[in-house]
Amino acid sequence: MTLRPMLAAVLLFTAMGASAQPAPVTNARVVPSQVQPNTDAALDERQARDWGLQPEEWARFRQLMQGPLGVHSPQIDPLTALGIEARSDEERRRYAELQVRMEARRVEKLLAYQRAYDAAWQRLVPGQQRVNLPGAKTPAAGNTGSGRLAVFVKADCASCAQRVQQLQGAGTAFDLYMVGSRQDDARIRQWATQAGIDPARVRARTITLNHDAGRWLSLGLPGELPAVVREVNGQWQRQ
Repeated sequence: MTLRPMLAAVLLFTAMGASAQPAPVTNARVVPSQVQPNTDAALDERQARDWGLQPEEWARFRQLMQGPLGVHSPQIDPLTALGIEARSDEERRRYAELQVRMEARRVEKLLAYQRAYDAAWQRLVPGQQRVNLPGAKTPAAGNTGSGRLAVFVKADCASCAQRVQQLQGAGTAFDLYMVGSRQDDARIRQWATQAGIDPARVRARTITLNHDAGRWLSLGLPGELPAVVREVNGQWQRQ
């Protein structure tokens, strides 16, 4: 008879112990909430440094992207965003200069890689033809002075395809340069097929397909793509 109260006491003690187990879990939940802000701050600091910006400038960029600018231009880069929304001529000049320096470094790296790519191609598959026929650093360098057009396009650009179709329909000879091709010949071929470029025109070299490799940025011309340019008196101008 005396075992029943003892057994009841043991069961009650066990139940109380089990109900008390979740208490340590509360402490475990606190750790991420303490670590996350530090992680975000470190990431923001690194990204600001990569763009040559101060932390407060990066914070302003993040704020701008929460408004209409972020809705209309979700892929805009920090320097362009801050330059567009500059609060003074001094700010606007600062962001323009930062962007010029950054793009100049980017073009230099792209051209250096293009030279390495060209050398690797000649070394590994010297007898195989590739899409990137012209090897100069500027558009249609082999045709300088001939008045031949250079057309710069990019993927996912309906107006780029339309412009190319107009030029082809008019029988115009031109050198096409794809911006952002990543040195991928298949990427250019696919775009050319979708844009309706006549393969016979490509074989005849009245239309050539080329990797941009930084050429568009090196020209320093304003405006969006597509861009149709021609050399006039030693200067490349949009047409």
